[in-house]
Amino acid sequence: MHVSFAKGARGVPLHAVAAGDLKKFLARRTKREAAWLKQSGFAAKEGELRSVPGATGALACAVLGLGKGNDVLALATFSESLPPGTYRFDDVPASVGGANGALGWALGTYSFARYRKKKSRNVKLAIASDIDADDVTRIAEGVFLARDLVNTPSNDMGPAELADAAKALAKKHGAKISIIEGDALLKQNYPLIHAVGRASSRAPRLVDIRWGRAGAPKVTLVGKGVCFDTGGLDLKSSSGMITMKKDMGGAAVVLAVGHMAMDAKLDINLRVLIPAVENSVSANAYRPGDVFTSRKGLTVEIGNTDAEGRLVLADALAEADTESPALLIDVATLTGAARSATGMELPPFFTDDETLAADFARSGNEVQDFVWRLPLWRGYESAVNSSIADLTNNPDYNLAGAITAALFLNRFVEKAKSWMHLDIPAWVDRPKPGRRKGAEANTARALYALLKARYA
Repeated sequence: MHVSFAKGARGVPLHAVAAGDLKKFLARRTKREAAWLKQSGFAAKEGELRSVPGATGALACAVLGLGKGNDVLALATFSESLPPGTYRFDDVPASVGGANGALGWALGTYSFARYRKKKSRNVKLAIASDIDADDVTRIAEGVFLARDLVNTPSNDMGPAELADAAKALAKKHGAKISIIEGDALLKQNYPLIHAVGRASSRAPRLVDIRWGRAGAPKVTLVGKGVCFDTGGLDLKSSSGMITMKKDMGGAAVVLAVGHMAMDAKLDINLRVLIPAVENSVSANAYRPGDVFTSRKGLTVEIGNTDAEGRLVLADALAEADTESPALLIDVATLTGAARSATGMELPPFFTDDETLAADFARSGNEVQDFVWRLPLWRGYESAVNSSIADLTNNPDYNLAGAITAALFLNRFVEKAKSWMHLDIPAWVDRPKPGRRKGAEANTARALYALLKARYA
């Protein structure tokens, strides 16, 4: 989906006001506008929108209530709600205006219409000259890419289709891409990726994108690409399976961040690794009790086939780690425990790097793509030990599941200068302006802000 703004054009003025500033705001309006707003009962509650008519009945302006004014993307309400036309931001608080307002507007234009006729709304924003429209556009396009990938049902978004999306992105930015498919994964020593994906009629793959200056800081992103998760032989319930098209959300997010970073031409040596599989049930499905030797050489006992994400990530992380990247980040829809701990709106992250933790949390706060640090608590290390192998994918502890999953992944990272694991939902369950219910690129904007602050 392409994002466009009207440059240098005039448009219908759009105003926004916090409830506490309403009196001063009304004093700045024309007598006619102020009287109309008062008579309509406008109180500047969050999300309260008024279309103010002019003397001829045409739209003179629109006014949005911000409530306490905490949501920097609140102006998405305009692009979601207004009729076709060209608009411009006028009297809006600085906190929600500028680049935040433009991004909010852009995100509000998103729609997923692959399976039904798209409703043409044709709303445009006349963007101010002091706003970096290119940066706003690349962020929105990255978010839309991730949303489209996650929203697409698994019959049309299997490992091959996910790999095709990666190919298209690589071609767009002149990046190199290689893909290891099917039994070639065994020949090239990716046994865990192969084991998880072998039961599906759609062959597993490892996607590998490389881009950037050879001498630049090495940044590697690893995204979980489980295109559908039945749970394997440890079969999920129907309610547990219904949203499993989003189990490749980590892959969608690293592709989104890759787009943003490459489009911005950040000074990095970027690598993106995506293990793309479908966790299915068939006669050759991997079983509870099986033991596999991972790419790193660590043996892993399968305690539960529904803990497949950490397995495919393990092989990809082991490969990424061989290059000793300056920054290694994996993103995954990994555990229900993470959702129990912090909900759907506050994805947890894990790292031992105090500087990285502070920088990432700050980046998330600045762009309101919020994250929350959980500890890599070493006291739980023994929970991922197996009695017959080096590790088990089903920890011997029924609490702190997000932490023990992170500790499992950490066993496959030794050489990276800095590593961080993100456990995301890739989903919105409580819609907000610019963030409709459904697929979401959780942490993509925060990660891009982090990379831009370090490598622009």
